[in-house]
Amino acid sequence: MPRNLAKRLDAVAPSATLAMTAKAAELKAAGRKIYAFGVGEPDFETPEHIRQAAERSMSKASHYTPVQGTASLREAICVATERDRGWRPTPDMVTACVGAKHALFNLAMVLCDPGDEFVIPAPYWVSHPEQIRIFGGEPKIVETSADDGFLVKPEALERALGPRTKAVILCTPSNPTGAAYDESELRALAEVLKKHDVWIVLDEIYGDLTYDGFEHVSLAKIAPELRERIIVVDGVSKTYAMTGWRIGWAIAPPAISKAILKVQGQSTTNPTAIAQVAAEAALLGPREPLRAMAKAFGERRRRMIDGLNQIPGIRCGWPRGAFYAFPDVTGLYGIKWGDKRLASADDVTLWQLDVCGIAAVAGEPFGAPGHVRYTYAAAESVIEEALAVLGAAVARAER
Repeated sequence: MPRNLAKRLDAVAPSATLAMTAKAAELKAAGRKIYAFGVGEPDFETPEHIRQAAERSMSKASHYTPVQGTASLREAICVATERDRGWRPTPDMVTACVGAKHALFNLAMVLCDPGDEFVIPAPYWVSHPEQIRIFGGEPKIVETSADDGFLVKPEALERALGPRTKAVILCTPSNPTGAAYDESELRALAEVLKKHDVWIVLDEIYGDLTYDGFEHVSLAKIAPELRERIIVVDGVSKTYAMTGWRIGWAIAPPAISKAILKVQGQSTTNPTAIAQVAAEAALLGPREPLRAMAKAFGERRRRMIDGLNQIPGIRCGWPRGAFYAFPDVTGLYGIKWGDKRLASADDVTLWQLDVCGIAAVAGEPFGAPGHVRYTYAAAESVIEEALAVLGAAVARAER
């Protein structure tokens, strides 16, 4: 019998979002009608001009590229960052990776020594703390509340920072809540961070998906004095409906970029060459398809949040960005389901999958018991139908 697996995995939980997606896929394959609100993936096709660029490149883009990505893609990332985020990095700061999750994994490997603390506001994306645990780090979770828009307060951040803090991870707009920091809120956090010698990891993958006039602002723009410690993670997956193309990137001070290059050179090498061409076309191409998708997400957001709030026992605030609703579902606790009663958000998600065919992800793996994450990356008709089914199930449920 071979020896046991590496002990580092004992501290790591599997991805809850991927687990729910797999469970929903099994039920759908078995013939169940499933409303898929679990996976964070735009349901739009990649815009045509991006696909055409990839097709044209197939006869040429069939060999290795530089490990950190082609020079033209890294230059395009710099151009797009200046256009969309308001500051201009240099190509030597950019590493193209196999998706933004890969960029974050590289960073965890580069930054994390056993015992290092990484400050992470909750609710958090499920992979942020787990990647730190893989390398022996310790996530230090800072609680937020729905009443405060799920935003970490400066005084709470100050209390969390200590001698073992290696980095702070901020996801804005947030997965799972859609919470996002405006300029004044970021400036208040910057005043705290100026006093502490820690890395600042900004996950900005949803930065182009905001609503009701809210504008994403990058900390790297408004606090240039912190740029020597700021690392930005971004990508094309969400904004351009390119999840399957797997192109993300890290923008970091050159010393960090060199370390990422060392790690990536011994793991994946370069991201797929054809996908790099597609990403470059996305970043530099026409913006009309993006605006159309963002408008559609705005309409879906309205229908999802309004619909959830009409169901007794569910309370949901209005997210500033991304494409997730994150309601409090504790009002559904006590519903009878078989020989038990619902007593957790996990129970709620399993009940609604069983009774309604609705696949969503419980808040516990996001550090937010009592909540459920629903993505509204689905057609309005699907959202309306699913919420009608859920509302009817709640109305007839025995308590």
